[in-house]
Amino acid sequence: MANTTTWQIDPVHSSVELAVKHMMFTTVRGRFKDVKGTIEVDEENPDRSIVDVEIAAASIDTGSADRDAHLRSADFLDVENHPTITFRSKRIEGAMKKEGDAFRIIGDLTIRGKKMDVTLDAVYEGTGKDPWGGTRAGSRATAKIDRRDWGLQWNQALETGGILVANEVRIEIEVQSVKAVLVEA
Repeated sequence: MANTTTWQIDPVHSSVELAVKHMMFTTVRGRFKDVKGTIEVDEENPDRSIVDVEIAAASIDTGSADRDAHLRSADFLDVENHPTITFRSKRIEGAMKKEGDAFRIIGDLTIRGKKMDVTLDAVYEGTGKDPWGGTRAGSRATAKIDRRDWGLQWNQALETGGILVANEVRIEIEVQSVKAVLVEA
């Protein structure tokens, strides 16, 4: 891309979280603690910008060591054979010029080695200077996926009817990115 700006995702000020119903009536939340990526913004054609994210699957944290170990197992994320979850955008739709602008990021989400299209509904939160002279930008995004589409089939039937773990997973993302500083050689 001729006129692009590179932004690095700040993992300390960003989060990728998930929410799933447990026993059909309680929401359990988790987050991935190891997230990194870049955003290549095409200034002339923003719809051609690229979001590229890598998540360490083993970094899942739900606040329960036993549950986290089960989520890392072959029943779910199978981190031994599939250590990363990735997202790479294919296109971006909508405006990102001022705070509150809504846009959509359409891309490939790869879990357990299986790549599928996902649309993230996003909101641009703004840009500003940080205390160290850098420029930062923020955005948030959400999506809903069916975990079975990626082979995450494990479940248990409940005596009272229904299932132990819902198939729908809500994804909630908060991203703060830092504009890369060009260094001249």
